[in-house]
Order: sequence, then C-alpha cells, then structure tokens
Amino acid sequence: MNILERFCNAFEDITTIKGRYIYLTMISILIILIVQIIRRILLKIFYKKHSNSKEKYMYNKKGSAISTGLIIVFLFLIWEDYLKDFMTFITFISTAITLSLKDFIFNFFSGIYIRTSKIFSLEDRIEIDDLKGDVVNINKTGFDLLEIDDRVYGEQSTGRIVHVPNSIVFTYPVKNYVRAFKYIWDEINVKIPLDANIYKTKKELYKIINKNSTVRKIPDKMIDEVNHACSDYRIYFNNLSPIIYIEIVDNHIELYLRFLVHPKKKRNIENSIWLDILNCYKEGKIELYKKE
Repeated sequence: MNILERFCNAFEDITTIKGRYIYLTMISILIILIVQIIRRILLKIFYKKHSNSKEKYMYNKKGSAISTGLIIVFLFLIWEDYLKDFMTFITFISTAITLSLKDFIFNFFSGIYIRTSKIFSLEDRIEIDDLKGDVVNINKTGFDLLEIDDRVYGEQSTGRIVHVPNSIVFTYPVKNYVRAFKYIWDEINVKIPLDANIYKTKKELYKIINKNSTVRKIPDKMIDEVNHACSDYRIYFNNLSPIIYIEIVDNHIELYLRFLVHPKKKRNIENSIWLDILNCYKEGKIELYKKE
C-alpha cells in the first residue's frame, strides 16, 4: 500500500468519506496541476520566441481551450465508474441550477452564437447600445471593448476597458465598422462665403484630398473588398473616389468633403486635411466663412 492510499484510508477513518473518493479526488487535483504547469511552461517557451502581442493572445486562448479539454477528458476517465451514481443527484438539482444560473447559461450560448455567426471578431470596431469600441477579448460569457469616444472627439480610445455580457447581441443591434470591408465613409464640412469662387475652392479641396497618400490608395483597395463582400452581401457603390457635395445654408455655402478612411485612422487623416485647408486659406487660395 502506497503513501497516498494510506493517507486516504486514514482520512476515511476521520471523516467517514470513502477512501476511494478521496483517492480519485487527489488524483484529479494532481492531473489538473500537471496540465496547467505544462501549459504555463509551453506558454513561456512560446513567448520567448514570439513578440507579437496578437500571436501571444491567440496562443494563450488556444492553449487554455486545449488544456481545459484535456482536463475534462482525464476527469471523465477517472470518474467514469462513478458517474452513474451521480445521475439521480444531478437530475434532482439540474432545475435549480438552471434557474439560478440562467443568465450565465444564456451568456454562454450567446458566446457560441457570436463565434459561429461571426457578427464580430477580435480587433473589430463595433457599436452596440450606447457602447462603442474595439473588441480586445472574447470569452465564454462576455467580451471586452476598448472604449472609444464619439465622432465629436474623433472616435479615439478613452483607455477604458468595458466588459459586456454576450447576451446583449440579442437585445440591441450590432454595428460592425469592418465586417464587410475595412473602410468607412467620412465627411469634413468646410464653410465658405456665398460670394466665394466655388469652382476654384472645389479644385483646391480636391487637390488637398488627393494629395493625402493614405486616402488616395483606399479606393483601389475598396474595390477588391467590395467584390469580395458581394458574395455575402448585396452591396455596391457607384463611386469610391473622394467627392465634394455643395449645400447653401443660411448666408453661406457648406462643402462636404466625402472620402473613405480606415475607422482607426480617421482622426489623423482629418487632422492632416484640416492643416492643408488652413494653409490654403493663409496663402489666399480659398476663402473660409467667418460668422458675423
């Protein structure tokens, strides 16, 4: 008789719990510890060879799923002969568990729906209810958003992580910025006087937009993405190049510079275009409306 069996028998004498149950419990704990230790060792080895944060995240997630699966298999094999004895007890408490954990169960199956339907994926920018941000983590019962401000503040990160239960996808519509393609339409509103030379102003503004190397390359990339998305969505655009629309508002003219941009680069692009507009104004190439 080994030390572990003697310990179990001694423990049985003290607690009246069957020594066999104690033995299997300790073996189960030992297996869990071994699997987790091996997982951590493999993670450290992987981290030393890879510095990319996304690769580390994905490897950690996959390692966690595999280790959990192995633990479940080992525990099933260890306790297989005793599972039948537990069935009556499990049936008795299943209703109570379902009622008490209904939110957890709902969120769990909502997580399966999110992963299978792929309404959003890791690093996607989404908006749901009053929340907007980049998906930085998806787990079994919820997902985490790196929150961003609204359009007024350029949709930049606030630095706050918001944890959202998976079940919210069945309550509110999900707006995905990059589901079909990476780019969204953005607009800059430029106001000029009524008597300004509209054709000269438009010409200068087109020069500014098309001078931006990032904006200039996007239409060609967008064509490929639209063609790819057409197999899943009835989407088409008549024009993908930057365009300027005109509207007379009260005592001035408003020009709307419409162009494609990556949502995460939106504020930087706007900043660059506005600087060029101000330089044109200072050089006398365009007029800007001044409210009296």
